[in-house]
Amino acid sequence: MTLRVLLADDQDLVRAGFRVILGMEDDIEVVGEAGDGLAAVELAARLRPDVVLMDVQMPGIDGLEATRRVLGAGDTRVVILTTFDREDYLFEALRAGASGFLLKNASPEDLVEAVRIVARGDALLSPEVTRRVIARFSASAPAVPAHRPPELTDREFEVLVKLARGASNAEIAKELYLGETTVKTHVSRVLTKLGLRDRTHAVVFAYEMGIVAPGVGRAED
Repeated sequence: MTLRVLLADDQDLVRAGFRVILGMEDDIEVVGEAGDGLAAVELAARLRPDVVLMDVQMPGIDGLEATRRVLGAGDTRVVILTTFDREDYLFEALRAGASGFLLKNASPEDLVEAVRIVARGDALLSPEVTRRVIARFSASAPAVPAHRPPELTDREFEVLVKLARGASNAEIAKELYLGETTVKTHVSRVLTKLGLRDRTHAVVFAYEMGIVAPGVGRAED
């Protein structure tokens, strides 16, 4: 299956570079280019790409607002691209619903892999960035833990808590005495039931809702 990609960046040379890199891959096709945020929203609605590579600073509306509009209108996934390693961009991008955050100085290999990772439904955040997300939302978590979301079973809730603490599927499997395939199924069900796009947004959800908090292993049922 060919992955369809839309490039959104106000710099012609940047788009040209990305187009060349992605065009060398047999399984990736660049289906359109946008030089501003509004054009990105319009093209995403018309072309329905699998992935949008979205710059943050663009004329008209910025990449964060464009991301909100794109994700509000379809199933396209967005990777935020920026030259600025700034936490405010990172967290706003996640709140907007982006599935990844990549600096423009990433290697060509990282760019290609980013498209593939996000297209298959995974989140594109390095372990370092994931730790920053957890630390940020830990610091602002409600003082009183929330009750278990009624949509989740007890086991799914346990998996969500472990996931929110940054545990991998293998680590969750070991701690809960489950097979990794079973854990993967539970994670998928958690995301579906809570309407979350990926694991990273599950972390954000858990801390914002007080399901886990600094120094608390899990919320009270």
